[in-house]
Amino acid sequence: MVGLKPPEVPPPAAVKFVSAGMAGCIADLCTFPLDTAKVRLQIQGEVRIPRTVSSVEYRGVLGTLSTMVRTEGARSLYSGLAAGLQRQMSFASIRIGLYDSVKQLYTPKGAENTGMATRLLAGCTTGAVAVACAQPTDVVKVRFQASGAQWDSARRYSGTVDAYRTIAREEGVRGLWRGTLPNIARNAIINCGELVTYDLLKDALLRAQLMTDNVPCHFVAAFGAGFCATVVASPVDVVKTRYMNASPGQYRNALSCLLALLMQDGPAGLYKGFVPSFLRLGSWNVVMFVSYEQLQRLMVLARPAPA
Repeated sequence: MVGLKPPEVPPPAAVKFVSAGMAGCIADLCTFPLDTAKVRLQIQGEVRIPRTVSSVEYRGVLGTLSTMVRTEGARSLYSGLAAGLQRQMSFASIRIGLYDSVKQLYTPKGAENTGMATRLLAGCTTGAVAVACAQPTDVVKVRFQASGAQWDSARRYSGTVDAYRTIAREEGVRGLWRGTLPNIARNAIINCGELVTYDLLKDALLRAQLMTDNVPCHFVAAFGAGFCATVVASPVDVVKTRYMNASPGQYRNALSCLLALLMQDGPAGLYKGFVPSFLRLGSWNVVMFVSYEQLQRLMVLARPAPA
């Protein structure tokens, strides 16, 4: 794949859409345990109704992973993977696969370069639309990932489909869209942090002729994008995770969840799980963007030549 020649004509939107979904699934398969560790660290110490004291304490990324394997078995690292893959097929396809198309739509006719404001607007747009479509899969994924740390962990879903049905039956259809607003805020920020940073870094590397449009260039740009996205999105990510995982009536809204977190843990609580977040998001970006670029090229090369 490294030696694939870049297509002379930009891939069509359909190719980008499918490639983004496939690349997102590949990245999730590689980094899902880190995402689960991040969720466990983010909800640790959360004040619940009724109040209980958790018997399991997680310390650091490796400590969290080893504790989960010891107390719940290795399969717990991939709890919620089915929902995670369902999420990527819709979420990544929209927010990443349609980014270039939306960016072109917002770019004024005749403009030689795409401005920063246009890139940011395109990132916010695709991120928000992706969340609106994929939110139920995200809710179910978080519930499964957090299940081993719950005070009511005996009440587990028998499977992904059962989780959708149970949440809809017990909490209403709105329960499947719990945390949509903080998730839109989070993913608008992450989308800008990831896609815009990746876009700018890649352009800068190519314009300065420091690298060519190949895997090393994609790796460097993706690593930088993952770090920027983690720094700006961690506070919203912590609130989103806690709110989506909350019991009915625990928080009135996302703002009350934020205030409860600040009162309990202070501003430092907004960066709970930062290290696994960066390890996960950084590695996810590297795997996803490298896979995405290579899949696009493979699909373009595999297309039959026009008659």
